[in-house]
Amino acid sequence: MPEWNAGQYLKFEDERTRPARDLLARVAVDAPANVADLGCGPGNSTALLTERFPGASVIGVDNSAAMLEQARQRLPGVRFVAGDIGAATASGGAWRGEGPFDLLFANAALQWVPDHATLLPELADLLNPGGVLAVQMPDNLDQPSHALMREVAAAGPWAARLAGVERLPLGTVGEYYDTLIPHVSRVDIWHTIYQHPLDDVGAIVEWVKGTGLMPYLEPLDDSERSLFLSDYAEKLEEYYPARADGKVLLAFPRLFIVAQR
Repeated sequence: MPEWNAGQYLKFEDERTRPARDLLARVAVDAPANVADLGCGPGNSTALLTERFPGASVIGVDNSAAMLEQARQRLPGVRFVAGDIGAATASGGAWRGEGPFDLLFANAALQWVPDHATLLPELADLLNPGGVLAVQMPDNLDQPSHALMREVAAAGPWAARLAGVERLPLGTVGEYYDTLIPHVSRVDIWHTIYQHPLDDVGAIVEWVKGTGLMPYLEPLDDSERSLFLSDYAEKLEEYYPARADGKVLLAFPRLFIVAQR
């Protein structure tokens, strides 16, 4: 995993937090006692959970020290712990906390974690009866913003180093339903495509530098990063024209899953 930069990520905090609000709005749990924010990042989603459920014991989990530091500064009264939220393996190591839980919330985190066919049932099995697993994941690998990353990576002198760095694609809606339904009483799955008005193509670059571009940029030196970003921004211009007000629209599809035990 690349090293996360909380400051870069939070440049678009409002836009990144909006899907978390939309996910939380579909969580039908009245008074959960035990809540975990998986892949809590800098605490923006955790703040929503503490506001919605002030009587709950809320814990945030992340594997990034930089993100956890930012989260602790933001919410000093919440417990944040370092942990791997991936699927358990024969060697162990996966964080499974102090369950069972009434709500497991994972906003824009599990897309970085492999083996969802194993992971999601493991998480569902950590729920109390009536508990909810709520997941939101970007589903944007086919968007120009991400397809052009692959194009620039494959065409440059860095091609060998950047081969295979992209995150894995998500499963289909049907696959996620079939994976979860044996472990829960109901599964609600939907897609939302957000259309974010941004100032210009440079703002798109700044957005993805905090997430999708990170695996591509981390192996490069400073001069290579500059060249990569220049080539990438030039290609973006073709696909993100200025609208009537001079802004560009970044289409951002996201997949939502709410599973209740």
